[in-house]
Amino acid sequence: MSPDTAKKHAKFKMKHGLMYPLVADTDHAICEQYGVWARKSMFGRAYWGVNRTTFVIDPDGRIVEVFEKVNPLGHGAAVAEAVARRASGGRA
Repeated sequence: MSPDTAKKHAKFKMKHGLMYPLVADTDHAICEQYGVWARKSMFGRAYWGVNRTTFVIDPDGRIVEVFEKVNPLGHGAAVAEAVARRASGGRA
């Protein structure tokens, strides 16, 4: 999910061969509910943006794990491990 448009999401999915839906939160309402829409700054310029965060949500809709300040490199493996651990009852 990001505040990018559905068109940008479609392009990103195609580029990376993703097979799952992406949410275009253009008004950042969902990001605000999850507490990831925040004031940021870069090179002395302040702006609003998304704090890169991953939420692992169980089948009942409960957040069971949160990864904050995510670095995309290697992050997919960490999330896959967390999901596998949950699926095996914490034994993975």
